[in-house]
Amino acid sequence: MTNQVSAQNLETLSAELLEKARGARGGRAAKGVFAGTYLRQALLTLRAGAELAEHDAPPEATLHIVTGQVRMVTADESWELGAGELIAIPPQKHSVEALTDAAFLLTIRTEIDRG
Repeated sequence: MTNQVSAQNLETLSAELLEKARGARGGRAAKGVFAGTYLRQALLTLRAGAELAEHDAPPEATLHIVTGQVRMVTADESWELGAGELIAIPPQKHSVEALTDAAFLLTIRTEIDRG
């Protein structure tokens, strides 16, 4: 990541990271693509069947599927999402499982110190 403004091709980066995920023991790979004062974005990839185990949600975040299909699950609901879909992540514990090889952009609002 850099502070300079530059365009990134998420489809190309997704393909590169998916190759890494396919060879990784945990079946996943990720790369930070933007870090600002109040916003962070990372591109995550999972090979089919791999998952991000249940974890806490940040205060505000979205998941945008770049390629493939995933299932996001909370204690109360689950969503199957495909390429091009965007969802706000509920503010509760959740997991994400790849139904196919998948890449998704995670956008998180960072905490604002109101000092």
